[in-house]
Amino acid sequence: MNTENVVKHLRVLWRTDRIIADIRLRHLLIGLGLRAFAALIAAFGLLMLELSAYFALVQMWSAIGAAAILGAVNFAIAAILFVIAGRPPAGRDIELANEIHGASIEALQLEARTFQAQVSAAVHHPLGTIVPVLVPLIAVLVKTLRRTAKDSAAANPAEARS
Repeated sequence: MNTENVVKHLRVLWRTDRIIADIRLRHLLIGLGLRAFAALIAAFGLLMLELSAYFALVQMWSAIGAAAILGAVNFAIAAILFVIAGRPPAGRDIELANEIHGASIEALQLEARTFQAQVSAAVHHPLGTIVPVLVPLIAVLVKTLRRTAKDSAAANPAEARS
């Protein structure tokens, strides 16, 4: 298991999660603004329909038709805005971010499987993992013992001859 790879994959995962959240937040804010505007237009449409009902009671035809048509147009505009606001986020941004997110998750899973295999091998065959560490350690130990033996022989030449 390479810790640099794990850190790299975690950074990519974190960045793509931030990008995905940013894209979704922008989409949510735009949709919320459009829905609020649509609600305002719907309120005006309702006001116009109420105004048309009032005019219907006051006089039967002239202002009634205009207010009713205006109210219906306001409701149609509000419906169109609701449909536009309800669309899923479009574009390659979210698709690309989701692909990178999936790839980083797969890479982290691969690193985890590698680490699990290494731990499993170390548990089942402890000498197999210790030998690669012991061989250089033994070589360093032998070199150190030879060096100390040479140093002590050089310091005491009389003892080395006997």
